[in-house]
Amino acid sequence: MHRPIRHWQVGSRRLALGERTWLMAILNLTPDSFYPASRLSGEAAAVAAAEAAVAAGADILDLGAESTRPGAAPLAAEAEWQRLRAPLAAIRRHLPDTLISVDTRHAVTARAALEAGADIINDVTGLEDPAMAALVAAAGCGAVLMHRRGEFAAMHRLPPLADPVGVVREGLAGMLERSRAAGIGDEQIVLDPGFGFGKNLDENFPILAHLGDWQAFGRPLLAGVSRKSFLGHALGDAPAEARLFATVAAVTAAILGGAHLARVHDVAPCRDAARIADAVLAAAEPARPRPD
Repeated sequence: MHRPIRHWQVGSRRLALGERTWLMAILNLTPDSFYPASRLSGEAAAVAAAEAAVAAGADILDLGAESTRPGAAPLAAEAEWQRLRAPLAAIRRHLPDTLISVDTRHAVTARAALEAGADIINDVTGLEDPAMAALVAAAGCGAVLMHRRGEFAAMHRLPPLADPVGVVREGLAGMLERSRAAGIGDEQIVLDPGFGFGKNLDENFPILAHLGDWQAFGRPLLAGVSRKSFLGHALGDAPAEARLFATVAAVTAAILGGAHLARVHDVAPCRDAARIADAVLAAAEPARPRPD
């Protein structure tokens, strides 16, 4: 077990990731998220959830206003920004030093969010919008690039993958190539294999088991496994509300496999799991010689 230290450039901040796991708290500003308990409506609810997440140990707040669950209908950028605008501004005022990520695939939304104080763009399409790469390069913001296959409305009905690990490896390599060609610095990027996004249920477990393979890309790795369908399937089709313990187990497995960040709904239990997994990783490292 090994998790190398990687640096992530987020604007003027150069973050060292790897000595401990960083937690990204999910704040859903959507009426149709797959996990109903995570849905937030209104500015006050968003601020309260943000403050609670930070108090519980979140390092980053990830705001999303378009549901990307399997079968979700696409949302226009203008409508997405209308949901995001007031909660983002309010959270920025109340938590001026906290890192804020905005989960969007639209460059128009990303630009507005960065102007409103966001620090990171979490793009679940890995720079599919032609304007997104140029925006990230010019802004110098942090970027999470996620692998996915298929459109959101139909990605849960795709044919099986013969080699899920190989498909993800090829996809992540392609995203890195595109980002470099656009002038995005490698240190701006975190890679996410995209659990559940075009991977059918049990196809996610080989990806989780081989997470460490992608250390070869030299970038921090983010695992977004929280309460996802593949966990419920392994439990006999348990609903999202009954997947907390499975989430804690999957987050622990991801950390032991080399994940630098975990994107989660439930910060406190995942914080405790991360502390134990981090301690195991530290114990597995070879002893360092003491200075003379």
